[in-house]
Amino acid sequence: MRKRVRQRATRFSLLVVVLLFGLFLEAYMHNFNLVYITLFFVFASAFAAGPLGLRNLGCLEAEPSGCERLFARRSAQCHFKIRNTSALGAWAVELHGAGSVQPLPEIPPHTTVTATLPLAPERRGRFEAGPCTLQSLFPLSTVRFVLEIAKSCEHIVFPEPKGEPLRSFLLRRRSPFGDETDFEGLRSYSGAESPSRIHWPSVARGELAVKHFDREQRTETLRFEFLRSGRDDESRLSQLTLWTLECEAARLPFSILMPRRELDSKKEGIDAILTYLALY
Repeated sequence: MRKRVRQRATRFSLLVVVLLFGLFLEAYMHNFNLVYITLFFVFASAFAAGPLGLRNLGCLEAEPSGCERLFARRSAQCHFKIRNTSALGAWAVELHGAGSVQPLPEIPPHTTVTATLPLAPERRGRFEAGPCTLQSLFPLSTVRFVLEIAKSCEHIVFPEPKGEPLRSFLLRRRSPFGDETDFEGLRSYSGAESPSRIHWPSVARGELAVKHFDREQRTETLRFEFLRSGRDDESRLSQLTLWTLECEAARLPFSILMPRRELDSKKEGIDAILTYLALY
């Protein structure tokens, strides 16, 4: 892999240049040997800082190693592997990308570390975190050294999971998904349950609870319809994403009737369905 470390001047370095120019005028006009000696050490340190900064960052190799599921307006973590190929450690390194900065601890020699970059995309669809880079101000903070990560961070951002919970949707269906069998216990009243489920003895004690029964799942598959899931396309996609995730957690088979296609969880899988909703 061909690596190229770029250097950028910082505001501090510009201030240093102005101060050095002032010292040079002072030494030239008044012939102060002490100022000449000071300038010599400052320039010597500046010239030595360049190779040290290049070696500190140039010995690193980084690549993305996976990312959590990305949802619009939700924070997630993108993972990177960073390897130090040098016999010396790397200090004061930061991981930059998508407007986020993650400081890294010292990277020991010949060691691979894992770093995470927080991402919070605003919209669904294809997302690129931009040029992810490793940056460092080591050793004097006068020059910023930048190493671009060769592989780009491209991901699919799923719609924001938001809307009516799956349990409320099942309770207001005419034909419930499954038959009531054993009594499981009491739950707090959420406002979506039928009044016939209210446990009246608990009301007498000052607590509003409802009876909860276990259900024997049928072989039928839950069916969601795109056009009946919200007022507009974005709210429908958010609602279907929420139901998809809840069905995945409960291991319930389901299908989604889209305008031009029917998505089946058994045939296509959860990730394929979420990707279709993201790119719709």
